Amino acid sequence: MAESLPEHERILQEIESTDTACVGPTLRSVYDDQPNAHQRFMEKLDACIRNHDREIEKMCNFHHQGFVDAITELLKVRADAEKLKVQVTDTNRRLQDAGKEVIAQTEEIIRCRIQQRNITTVVEKLQLCLPVLEMYSKLKEQMKVKRYYSALKTMEQLENMYLPRVSQYRFCQIMIENLPKLREEIKEISMSDLKDFLESIRKHSDKIGETAMKQAQQQKTFNTALQKQNNVNYGRNMYAINGRVPEPKYEITSKRTLEEEDEHEEEVLTAHDLVDFSPVYRCLHIYSVLGDGETFENYYRKQRRKQARLVLQPQSSMHETVEGYRRYFSQIVGFFVVEDHILHVTQGLVTRAYTDELWNMALSKIIAVLRTHSSYCTDPDLVLELKNLIVVFADTLQGYGFPVNRLFDLLFEIRDQYNETLLKKWAGLFRDIFEADNYSPIPVANEEEYKIVISKFPFQDPELDKSFPKKLPMSQSVPQIYIQVKEFIYASLKFSESLHRSSTEIDDMLRKSTNLLLTRTLSSCLQNLIKKPHIGLTELVQIIINTTHLEQACKYLEDFITNITNISQETVHTARLYGLSTFKDARHAAEGEIYTKLNQKIDEFIQLADYDWTMSESAGRASGYLMDLINFLRSTFQVFTHLPGKVAQTACMSACQHLSTSLMQMLLDSELKQISMGAVQQFNLDVIQCELFASSEPVPGFHGDTLQLAFIDLRQLLDLFMVWDWSTYLADYGQPTSKYLRVNPSTALTLLEKMKDTSKKNNIFAQFRKNDRDKQKLIETVVKQLRSLVNGMSQHT
Repeated sequence: MAESLPEHERILQEIESTDTACVGPTLRSVYDDQPNAHQRFMEKLDACIRNHDREIEKMCNFHHQGFVDAITELLKVRADAEKLKVQVTDTNRRLQDAGKEVIAQTEEIIRCRIQQRNITTVVEKLQLCLPVLEMYSKLKEQMKVKRYYSALKTMEQLENMYLPRVSQYRFCQIMIENLPKLREEIKEISMSDLKDFLESIRKHSDKIGETAMKQAQQQKTFNTALQKQNNVNYGRNMYAINGRVPEPKYEITSKRTLEEEDEHEEEVLTAHDLVDFSPVYRCLHIYSVLGDGETFENYYRKQRRKQARLVLQPQSSMHETVEGYRRYFSQIVGFFVVEDHILHVTQGLVTRAYTDELWNMALSKIIAVLRTHSSYCTDPDLVLELKNLIVVFADTLQGYGFPVNRLFDLLFEIRDQYNETLLKKWAGLFRDIFEADNYSPIPVANEEEYKIVISKFPFQDPELDKSFPKKLPMSQSVPQIYIQVKEFIYASLKFSESLHRSSTEIDDMLRKSTNLLLTRTLSSCLQNLIKKPHIGLTELVQIIINTTHLEQACKYLEDFITNITNISQETVHTARLYGLSTFKDARHAAEGEIYTKLNQKIDEFIQLADYDWTMSESAGRASGYLMDLINFLRSTFQVFTHLPGKVAQTACMSACQHLSTSLMQMLLDSELKQISMGAVQQFNLDVIQCELFASSEPVPGFHGDTLQLAFIDLRQLLDLFMVWDWSTYLADYGQPTSKYLRVNPSTALTLLEKMKDTSKKNNIFAQFRKNDRDKQKLIETVVKQLRSLVNGMSQHT
């Protein structure tokens, strides 16, 4: 019990000293103690409360008098407080009335201060926004004046520097939304400008190319003129042959070229001068800035490829005039000059690999086009102008770094065609010369005329006879042909110029083309001339003489080519002219034609023969047709005096042999059934005239009776029948020393049978006369023996 009292006191102390919210655990301890502890705690609590009440009462009693005094004092102050309140209220009213103006001014000051602060804020914000607006205004102005690349740079500055500072404003959002649209607008505008540019250069490419080719040609002409001017004296000597010295054309050319160079020196234009390339630069920069440069490059290259195909497509009538070729080349040069300019002034838009690929494609197309269209050209002058254009075209593009070797290879193909057109042209010239020739020796009245002839043709007079008037052996066509051959060499040389070939190659080309002229064109013209029906024996003789002199002049043609090319004939690879064989072939053809025409003329005379094969006796003189034929042969062979000896001798021998053969065939003609002895005698008189003609040496140079041997077969056959020496013939047959060695048994048998039939028909009473019967028996006997010889020969063969 004693122990619980201190515990209750402790609990009461904790309750008095502890916060009311935390008194729970303390009270719980009261109920956790011993039984009846609660009662005891309540008792203890009541005792504690009574103690506190007593203390409070003591304290109130102690302070009661002071409290009463304070209330009394307070009541006294109440009246003063009322007065003070009235005074304060009045003072407050008067103060309020006095402060209204101050309040109004204060409010005005506050409002002004707020405005001032707002203005300051606005100024600060405007200072922040003004650069943005200025840049945007600058952007609009740049768009207006089409400075699109600067506009893109301004947009970039707006996006990266200015707009982020004022991104909270609505106008800034509008700007941000407009910038992509402006970029697209710039792309569209720049692409439109590029399309206009592409269309412009397509129209102006021919002018660009023409200017570039003109400059390349002027430079080349200027350099060539200087070189030729330095070598003009050498040029004179080089072309001087057989008295021909051409006018100093190179001096005139060089002077004129130098003057032209002075005139055009200040007018040198480039592609940049003729075409405004700024659209390409702008578009390239714009697309590069926009990060779309690859798209632009692809578009540009695609469009240029299309334009290249259009440029490379020629007009169908291009081959008709040189202007068509010039326009075609100018467009191509202009196209690639533009590409070369773009290559060197831009980075990556056009690459060397791209231009090389484009050029290779174009070159294949160009070569195909030129090969096709040049094949239509039949005028050598047009082909030559085409060659000059190709050379200028190639030199121009080579100056821009494009390989042109294939073009020069093409020129070799065109050179062959040029030679063909030259050959056709010269074939016409040769035909005209041959048609106009009178085929008579050239008359020379005085020395001046003689010098004029030898200045045109290297005639060497073997007699050195300077007496005038005289006649040169060749006809007028010889110097004309010689001049035309030299002109052909000049024309062929023109094509070989500027082909970047060595003198040896040019020499080889000249010799080959000249060989073609001689062996094909001139030879064909000579062969056709010889075969013409109106060409008689006199003309054929003159043709042979002409070809002889042309053959002798071939060495001068070789010297002429050597002087032009300065390549010695002793050079290993130097070709030779085949003119010797050409003229020999023509001469042989003319000789053969002479033999043929002589034989034809002989046949014409023989066709006039009108023998009475049944005449009883001869007329006592030769037939008229034969005497006319012999007179013709005499006059003809007199013309042959200018021919080479062998030709005249061969012609004479051929004529005599043909005459002999024709007379023999006349005797042995199967349609001739009977021949009288009188006819044989008449025929013998004609043969005697032929033998007399042969022995008269109509053409000098025959030894002994060589020409008479042409009639030996006829002579032995006629002697056999005239003498009737059959016993000797049959006895000596087959012996080398036989008198009638050239009489064939079959020939004798044929003629004898014709005479046997005549004897039977003309001597119906021959059987009653002993001599005639004996002769008839002899004939029959000889016929049998001849038949046996003929049969023996056939069995032996």
